[in-house]
Amino acid sequence: MMGAIAAHRPPASFADVTAFARGMAFADLPTDVVLQAQRCLLDLIGVAAAGSRTPAAAIVNAYASTQLGGGDRSARILFDGRRAGLAGAAFAGATTIDAFDAHDGHVFTKGHAGVAVLPALLAYLDGGVGPRIGGREFLTCIVIGYEIATRAGIALHATVADYHCSGAWNALACAALGGRCLEFDDLRMRHALGIAEYFGPRGQILRVCATPTMLKDGSGWGAQVGVSAALLASDGFTGAPALTVEGEDARAFWSDLGTRWRIREQYFKAYPVCRWAQPATEAALSLKRTHGFGEADIVAISIESFREAIDLGSQCAAPMTTDEAQYSLPYAVAAALVYGRIGAAEVDSTALRDPRITRLLETTTLANDAEFSRRFPAERWARVRITLHDGRILVSEPTRARGNPENPLADDELHTKYRELTEPVLGKQRSVRIEALVDSLPGDRAMLSELTDELLSP
Repeated sequence: MMGAIAAHRPPASFADVTAFARGMAFADLPTDVVLQAQRCLLDLIGVAAAGSRTPAAAIVNAYASTQLGGGDRSARILFDGRRAGLAGAAFAGATTIDAFDAHDGHVFTKGHAGVAVLPALLAYLDGGVGPRIGGREFLTCIVIGYEIATRAGIALHATVADYHCSGAWNALACAALGGRCLEFDDLRMRHALGIAEYFGPRGQILRVCATPTMLKDGSGWGAQVGVSAALLASDGFTGAPALTVEGEDARAFWSDLGTRWRIREQYFKAYPVCRWAQPATEAALSLKRTHGFGEADIVAISIESFREAIDLGSQCAAPMTTDEAQYSLPYAVAAALVYGRIGAAEVDSTALRDPRITRLLETTTLANDAEFSRRFPAERWARVRITLHDGRILVSEPTRARGNPENPLADDELHTKYRELTEPVLGKQRSVRIEALVDSLPGDRAMLSELTDELLSP
């Protein structure tokens, strides 16, 4: 049965993907790519720590540990410590990260790679899949995951009509990493990718943007499917060719694998809200800093942005949950104007009941800007107009979110973000230790097992 797709000769794009997934070595990685992998890893850990306190994380961790048990092959759940099957642990970990919308992403995937890659990789390692590895191999796997997931996402968006959630394509990266850990040959890797693509959740993400829930970007299911695909393929289960890799209209997206490093193109978020809400948030904060007005001075707020941003939370007049707040453009701007920042506390249930935010939401109007919409998704822009009691109308310049490759967050800001997210959850000592262990990964004395123990303990 394992030869079911062998009669269909795989194209060069598939050979490139398997060679990359199986053969890439740490020595092949440019220095800045390694540093970017460490940035991504540290940022994901901070987001996971904050996400571990959300109701969504509590639900999925309990579900995975009781309903997705792994028998003799199990792994600990991210920042929880309970055990589940490998796919269940990956599912819970990815959902935990997804629950706190501050993780990195890519403009052309319109979604997230690392959210699934890290929990899947931790599940493989803690579950004893493949040989024991060190810090350099761990970082190599992170890079491989980002490169495959990002290209699969770009290919999917370019070749199908509907806009699907990240789980639809980051599942392929999780499967490929399983194939590397399990030392698959080409045929078995081909089946794993085919299973992951076929079973991957083709969730219609814009539905969740309009009506936010714990479904988020489907990355938990993507991680579960990807790990399941690798385990199924290892036992002889077969899959159809993955069209996002092998399809004639998708092959071009893989031609620069190993020469153009897509991990360099990831953005980092300054705030735990949807990326599409962040240009308007930046514009509002800029006006507040420049003109020094207070929340009580505001009479009206007008936000102009691209259509997808305008639709964020459009079915929710006022957010009632953290999930709704993170996907609400008006809430992000109102919270920024009230508090002068947006962090974990500003999307917590206490902040949602703040009457100052409620008042600003009632004064806010939204408008689609045709030029901003034309530039999406490569560019995300917004403009904010604020009318004050004294009659002034303050208008921002067209504004983009910070954290893109062309306007990156400085390393100091990323580390500050990490500490602000981890210390209230893990304590300062544990937070500092994890940070040091991540920094040590490229070295000869990297203590990967200590890092994984820190990440997989309650």
